[in-house]
Amino acid sequence: MTDEDLSDRERAVLAMERRSWPGPGAKERAIRERLDLSPVRYYQLLNALLDDERALAHDPVTVNRLRRLREDRERRR
Repeated sequence: MTDEDLSDRERAVLAMERRSWPGPGAKERAIRERLDLSPVRYYQLLNALLDDERALAHDPVTVNRLRRLREDRERRR
């Protein structure tokens, strides 16, 4: 693994964000079961990934979509 590579966990977090979820609680349950993370920790990792150029290079569509959503939320505050 080079310094440019994302960790398995970082790639898994981005993969979770690419999926659509059937209903309330399904995503949080999957976060706990598949990644062994609390939802709070998951979103902390995800937020850091959105600022990571390696994540952008790995999955530009997902990262750019999530960056836009985050910017929209910040503008509304």
